[in-house]
Amino acid sequence: MRRTVFNEDHEAFRETLRAFIEAEVVPVYDEWFAAGQAPREFYYKLGELGVFGINVPEEFGGAGLESHKFEAVLTEETARAGVNFGGSGVHVLLGLPYIKMLATDEQKKRYLEKFVSGEEMWALAMTEPGTGSDVAGMKTTAKLSEDGTHYVLNGAKTFITGGVHADRVIVCARTSAPREDDRRYGISLFAVDTKLEGYSVGRKLDKLGLRTSDTAELAFVDVKVPVEDLLGEENKGFGYLGHNLASERWGIAFGAYAQAKAAIRFTKQYVQDRTVFGKPVAAFQNTKFELAACQAEVDAAEAVVDRATEALDAGELTAAEAASAKLFCTEVAHRVIDKCLQLHGGYGFMNEYPIARLYADNRVNRIYGGTSEVMKMIIAKDMGL
Repeated sequence: MRRTVFNEDHEAFRETLRAFIEAEVVPVYDEWFAAGQAPREFYYKLGELGVFGINVPEEFGGAGLESHKFEAVLTEETARAGVNFGGSGVHVLLGLPYIKMLATDEQKKRYLEKFVSGEEMWALAMTEPGTGSDVAGMKTTAKLSEDGTHYVLNGAKTFITGGVHADRVIVCARTSAPREDDRRYGISLFAVDTKLEGYSVGRKLDKLGLRTSDTAELAFVDVKVPVEDLLGEENKGFGYLGHNLASERWGIAFGAYAQAKAAIRFTKQYVQDRTVFGKPVAAFQNTKFELAACQAEVDAAEAVVDRATEALDAGELTAAEAASAKLFCTEVAHRVIDKCLQLHGGYGFMNEYPIARLYADNRVNRIYGGTSEVMKMIIAKDMGL
């Protein structure tokens, strides 16, 4: 089945990326896995490769493109190799849209060149202990100083991907109390320099999957954030957060599809090589039928994410369409990867095999960016139910 979503430029980028992964990532990936994070210097290599600058305007050192398709290629290639680029996905998929949407010209000059080079890695700190998906319930506060030069930030965040290595974090905090008729009011966004006094990284969280992507707890004790680092307008942060949810959910959908596609690739190779009862596992009818069913599901998921990618690039991807793509692709990936692990037998449970890591990595797709249950609520509302 011929895909039309990618052109020659995307395929050239794919070749470059595949060679880079084989040379720079695969040989050391087990070390990253054991350490529970990619090394900080790796992000400079991604900067040199141009990965961080694809969607950044040329005046700030980027390529000036307005497309998520190169990001999609990167997602496919990392999944294909059974690797993960640490917190770099958050840097681009979550950090960059807020800078482009909210930063002033002065802020863009300060932020973007370092963003492109990897000198400053970005993360997004939204979730707090005890609030989870209820963003409006956050307790972290940022109070303007009497002289109006800075905000005093106090509070804590958790589940912050990229939080260990981050040099700047977009922190969501309350600058005003919620209104009786609008509990979402009063949240503001700040591009916080992690070197500021009172800012600290707590535990690096021990996750089931995504082992090489550092996830941390953050704490803020009287952190003085310059007013120059307020992103957008005061008290309007909740609306800004909702603005980027469609692209975030597209990213999760595409990642899940890519993982499912990779699972079939790993499993096909395994069942052709592995012999049971004197013949390859691939020779059994059950193996053929299971993989055929998996392939059919992945073909459908590919059509869904390709359509969503085109809509996203055209600025037309709706919240309900993004939710539908995320729900469908993450559920497909769950089923496919589980079947592929089963075909590996006992070896599928061993972390030395990519399928085991994929199984663990995939599980969070139905939780973060909004759970599958939340996606169903969004779709149902769009249906008028």
